[in-house]
Amino acid sequence: QVQLVESGGGLVQAGGSLRLSCAASTTIFSITAMGWYRRVSGKQRELVASITSGGMTNYADFVEGRFAISRDNAKNTVFLQMNNLRPEDTAVYYCNAESKLFGRAYTDWGQGTQVTVSS
Repeated sequence: QVQLVESGGGLVQAGGSLRLSCAASTTIFSITAMGWYRRVSGKQRELVASITSGGMTNYADFVEGRFAISRDNAKNTVFLQMNNLRPEDTAVYYCNAESKLFGRAYTDWGQGTQVTVSS
């Protein structure tokens, strides 16, 4: 499938910014969309933002214009710029890739990166 390597998590104060990166590697799969999900402690994993290979984006309501997802198709890399972070944004953030091969769809996940926002 698609191998995903995330980077950019860490500890930041409320109001600060972080930029997450996720590099996808694949030899034969065609990546159709990439995105970021998060799992807040004690809750289910939820969508943060996604972007298709054509550049269409989708954001969760809680983003409220604070985050921006972008993608470098040539490098199969997706970025999540997070601004004005809040303590409730503290979570493990996971990169996601949707891909296709011979008409079948696949979903792959990164290992997750911790984002901690202190008040």
